[in-house]
Amino acid sequence: MSNPAMSRRAALGTAAAAVPAVILAGPGRASAAEDPLPPERIRAAAEVGRIRLTWEGEAYHPLVDHYAVYASRSRDFTVGPDTLLTKTVYASFLHDRQGGHRQDWFYRIVTVDASGARSEPSALVEAHSAESVALSAQPIARVGKYDHKSLGFALAPDGYAQYKDRFPNGVDYTYGTSKPETDWSYIQPGPADKWAGSRESTTTFRFNLDTVPAETWLSFWLIDTHATLPGTLLISANGTAVPEVKLENGATRGSLEGDATVPGTLLKPSYVELQLPRAAMRRGKNAVTIRKKTGSWHVYDALGIFAR
Repeated sequence: MSNPAMSRRAALGTAAAAVPAVILAGPGRASAAEDPLPPERIRAAAEVGRIRLTWEGEAYHPLVDHYAVYASRSRDFTVGPDTLLTKTVYASFLHDRQGGHRQDWFYRIVTVDASGARSEPSALVEAHSAESVALSAQPIARVGKYDHKSLGFALAPDGYAQYKDRFPNGVDYTYGTSKPETDWSYIQPGPADKWAGSRESTTTFRFNLDTVPAETWLSFWLIDTHATLPGTLLISANGTAVPEVKLENGATRGSLEGDATVPGTLLKPSYVELQLPRAAMRRGKNAVTIRKKTGSWHVYDALGIFAR
C-alpha cells in the first residue's frame, strides 16, 4: 500500500529537482529556527513559450502546505498579492503561455507551512523563455502566420467532422501553389477520433531548397491539443525519420475555437521545433511528413521550414 506521507514528501520535496537546468540562486534562511525555510537550489530552464522552474525544499521541518511563486518582468519587484503568480504543492512550476518571443522574468518563492507561517522570500531568480526559430531564423517555406490562431485554415474553426470527406488521404500541401484556406486542414486527427475514421492521419508539407542550409529547422505551433490523448507524431524528412514527438496535453477546445489570443481563453498552445537531418535535405524538391501515430487530434497555428 502506498504511503500518503511519502507521496506528499515527493511532491513537496525534491521530486522535480533532477530536471537539468542552470542553477541561478542559492539557499536563503528564515528569520526564526521554527519558521519554514525558503526553497534551495532554484533552477530555471528556458523552453519555447515557457520557463520551467524547479527547486528543493524540506517537507517536514515544519510541515509544508505549499509554495507561493511570485514573478515580475521587473527585477526590483515586491513580493505581494499583485505579483503572486501561483501556489503549488510541488517543487516545480511551469510558467507557460508566454508566446514564441523570448520573455525575461524574475522570480522569488516563499514556503508556507501548515500553520500558515511563511518563510522569507528566496533569493532572486532571473530567467527567460527561449525564442522560437520561427521568429529568429530565416524562413524558407511556411503555412500559417504564427499568431496563435487557426482561423485561416480549411475547416476552421469547428468543421472537424468534415475532415474525413475533405481530406480522405490526409493533407498534401505544396508551398507556393497550395492555399491555406482550402488545402491545409486546421486539425489533424488521430486513431482515437471516431469522427475521422479511427485511423492514423498524414500531413505532408512540400517545399523547394535552392541550397541546403547548414541547419534546417521544422517549427510548428499548435493552438491546442486533446486534454488526455494528445498523441504522438512520426515525422520524416524526405523519408528519413526523426525522433518521435510526444505532444503535450491541451484543453480539448481547439477543435471548436480558433483564437488563443482571446483574453481568458482555455486554449493551451504548445510548440514543436526540431532540426532536420542535413543529410536528408537536398536541392530542389523536399517533403516533410507528419504522421499521427497515436492519440487524438491537434490543431495547427502554423508550420514552417527555417534556415539557421
